[in-house]
Amino acid sequence: MKLDPRFRAPTRAWFEGTFERATLAQTQAFGPILSGESTLLFAPTGSGKTLAAFLAAIDGLLFDPVPDARARCRILYVSPLKSLAVDVERNLRAPLVGITEAALRAGHPFHTPRIAVCSGDTPAK
Repeated sequence: MKLDPRFRAPTRAWFEGTFERATLAQTQAFGPILSGESTLLFAPTGSGKTLAAFLAAIDGLLFDPVPDARARCRILYVSPLKSLAVDVERNLRAPLVGITEAALRAGHPFHTPRIAVCSGDTPAK
């Protein structure tokens, strides 16, 4: 399965080299997400929702021009649970590393994004 041509070549190379094909949820989500539409993705656990939601964002972070310092926070993921935020961050490391490696192999210029997980935890008192 060929990934949508709007994704940059390293992103397509990583995805196509990693997965046999996109899931149904991903196939239905990539078009609207890449078109900048608000998208609600409702699918079972393990159907690739997180990657569907974040792949376009990762592609943009790595390959779009870096904006002015006042506009640098380009993606904000708000999680209802700290453990879920940590899990999402961990799961997104593989595509970030894989797409970066594909860009290096292809000689495709990229930017290394800064990623942070912040917690609003408050003391038990």
